[in-house]
Amino acid sequence: MRTVGVEEELLLVDPETGEPRALSAAVLARAARYDVAEEEPVFQKELHNQMVEFATHPRSEMAELGADIVRIRAEAAKHAREAGCAVAALATSPLAVRPSVSIGTRYRWMADQYRIATREQIVCGCHVHVSVASDEEGVAVIDRLRPWLSVLTALSANSPFWQGRETGYSSYRSRVWLRWPSAGPTELFGSAERYHRRVADMLATGTILDEKMVYFDARLSARWPTVEVRVADVCLRADTAVLVATLARALVETAARDWEAGKEPADHSVSLLRLADWRAARSGLTGDLVDPLTMRNAPAETVVQSLLEYVEDALTDSGDLERAREACAGLLLNGNGSQVQQEVFARTGSLREVVTTCVRQTQA
Repeated sequence: MRTVGVEEELLLVDPETGEPRALSAAVLARAARYDVAEEEPVFQKELHNQMVEFATHPRSEMAELGADIVRIRAEAAKHAREAGCAVAALATSPLAVRPSVSIGTRYRWMADQYRIATREQIVCGCHVHVSVASDEEGVAVIDRLRPWLSVLTALSANSPFWQGRETGYSSYRSRVWLRWPSAGPTELFGSAERYHRRVADMLATGTILDEKMVYFDARLSARWPTVEVRVADVCLRADTAVLVATLARALVETAARDWEAGKEPADHSVSLLRLADWRAARSGLTGDLVDPLTMRNAPAETVVQSLLEYVEDALTDSGDLERAREACAGLLLNGNGSQVQQEVFARTGSLREVVTTCVRQTQA
């Protein structure tokens, strides 16, 4: 069975005011005391000092992955308390923030190269790594994942506010993310050789610093034998992150089986994929989405059902079908992170209350 790992970026906020706090160095210093037994630190520095990132170990069982996410979020909260702040699984800050870029040669290069776009990138995502047998299989998977990734954006949407204002979007993070020159959906590659040639051509322009800055919606990991799916907002609740990881693994497995069976990928243009991404960011689960099977608008519940049907065999084989169905039904009924934030703001009129509510739910 394919293994899955999750990387989550968390926002550091003042526990009283809800305002972002540039305390990542203090949080990471405390975390380092507990990471001595790890081959690699669990917690890592991010682009901005108001954020921290963590990565789980690869897991085959989703229950184990979920337990890891819950445990590490609790550890992050403990380290943050000791540093005088709190962690919130928010994909953007509801309250106004002046981002502080972290120290380091790479981050300074980005700040010099991209200027205001770098300062605006205080956004938190959820990246899912799914194991693949080879680069050839990985690229075949990336080619076949493309139409379905917007559905993961809609399910995970958790960023309706930006700099103290309502945006009208469910996932405004995904719109901000596209300000990077290498971000977004990709054309069909057809082979690992063509994928690597494209990456080399991008690097040769000097516009990006290294392979880690190839911000495709789905890419081959530069470090691990995985396909990395990068379209999701950081999810408010850990169980939503597990759902996104479950569906990502099922998509990779289904795509690999289609490739092995000689089934060609859908030849949707990047223009159509960008429209589907925009629709998912705008609507989340509260309106129409673009159905990957028809590339036409359909209600969100219909599109989510299409996804479940598309990956049903893979979910059945991994033992995740019923849990995935229940989790999707729960999100459609009760709302994703964006809907929770919007409901709190509609009820209280307070963005501070939005943040403090999300601090509590981050560990729920």
